[in-house]
Amino acid sequence: MRITAAVCFISALAFIAHADVYFKEQFLDGDGWKSRWVESKHKSDYGQWKLTSGKFYGDAELDKGLQTSQDARFYALSSRFDSFSNEGKTLVIQFTVKHEQKIDCGGGYVKVFPAEMDQTEMHGESQYYIMFGPDICGYSTKKVHVIFNYKGQNHLIKKDIKCKDDELTHLYTLILRPDQTYEVKIDNEKVESGSLEEDWDFLPPKKIKDPEAKKPDDWDDRAKIDDPEDTKPEDWDKPENIPDPDAKKPDDWDEDMDGEWEPAMIPNPEYKGEWKPKQIDNPSYKGTWVHPEIDNPEYAADDAIYKFDSIGVLGLDLWQVKSGTIFDNFLITDDVEEAEKFGTDTWGATKGPEKKMKDQQEEEERKKREEEEKSKKDDNEEDEEDEDEDEPEEDDHTEEPPEEEEEGEDDALPKDEL
Repeated sequence: MRITAAVCFISALAFIAHADVYFKEQFLDGDGWKSRWVESKHKSDYGQWKLTSGKFYGDAELDKGLQTSQDARFYALSSRFDSFSNEGKTLVIQFTVKHEQKIDCGGGYVKVFPAEMDQTEMHGESQYYIMFGPDICGYSTKKVHVIFNYKGQNHLIKKDIKCKDDELTHLYTLILRPDQTYEVKIDNEKVESGSLEEDWDFLPPKKIKDPEAKKPDDWDDRAKIDDPEDTKPEDWDKPENIPDPDAKKPDDWDEDMDGEWEPAMIPNPEYKGEWKPKQIDNPSYKGTWVHPEIDNPEYAADDAIYKFDSIGVLGLDLWQVKSGTIFDNFLITDDVEEAEKFGTDTWGATKGPEKKMKDQQEEEERKKREEEEKSKKDDNEEDEEDEDEDEPEEDDHTEEPPEEEEEGEDDALPKDEL
C-alpha cells in the first residue's frame, strides 16, 4: 500500500515538473504590477491604465486587473519574462477580458513578442510572433484574432471565430501544438481547431493548374442543346400588343386639332413570346472540363511553422474608442491541463458571483428608473389637478361682467318707466 502511494506521489511530482509556466500575472500585490509592466514611450499620448475589479465582480481582490481608463486612445504596455522556445512543445496563451463598458470599437487581444523587443519602443508596427484575442468594432467586426508571424509576415486565420460581446468576464485560450495543429477555446470550451497549413496561407499551394494544359477545341461542355427537329409553329408569331377593340374615338375628337385618332394598345392575349426550340440531351456532351493540376514547384513543406525561437514579452498594444476593458489572469505555459485548471480556479470561481452582482445592480437600476418614472408621473398628475382647481376661478371672473350688465338693466327700467 505504501509502495503504491509512493509511486503515485512520484508520478504526480513528475507531472508537476513537466508543466512549465513561463508567465503568470494576476495582479494580487496592489501596485506591484508597475515594477513588472513597462509603458511604451514611442508616443506621448498613450492611454493610462488603472488597477481595478470594475463596477461588478465575483471577488473584489481576485478580480482586480488592468483597465483602460481613457477614451479614444492607443494603449501600449508590456511585461517581460525569461525567454524560451516552444520547439517540440505545446504553447498555451491564456487570459481573461471584461468589456464592462459595453465596448463599441476596440481591441481586447494580446501580442507575444520576441525577447529582443525594446519595450519602451513598442508600438502598432512592432514585429510580434502571435496576436490573439477578441476584437470588436460596430456590428460587423466581432471576431477572435489568431495571427502568426511567419518569415517576417503576419498571417491571419482564414476562419471566422466569433468572440463574446457582452459585459462579463471571459476566458480566451490559444493552444499551439508541435504537430502543427491549434485550438481556440473561450470559457474553457473549444470553439475552433484545425491545421496551421490548412487554415492559414503560410505556404504556397501544394498543387497548381498545369500551365501547359488547355481545353481541347472539340471539347463540348454543353449538357443540353437545341432540338434540331423542333420547328416553330406557323401561327406562333403574334404581336405583343394590339389595339384595344373596345376603344372608341371620342365624339369631340377633332382630327385637325388633335391629329389622327389611334386606339389605346393592350397586351395581346395570343402573344406567346419569343419562340425557342426545346432542349434535348447533348449526345456529344463530355462534362465540365477540369484543368489538370501538377505539383507546385514552389511548394516546400515546413514542419516548423509552429515554432518561435525566443518568446520573451507579452504586450497589450491596442486602440479603444470607449475605455473600460479589464485584462487579467495572464498565463503562458506548455501544459493544456495546467491552463484549464488555472482558468477554472480564477475565472471559473468568480464568474457566477460576478454575474449575480451585475444582475443585482441592473435590478436596482431598473427599480430606480421605475420609481423616477412614477414620481415624474405623480408630479404631472398633481400639476394637472392644480390646473383644474384654478379653472373655476377663471370662470367666476368671466361671469362678473354679465352681472354688472344685469344691474345696469335693472337701473335702466325705472328710467324707462319714468
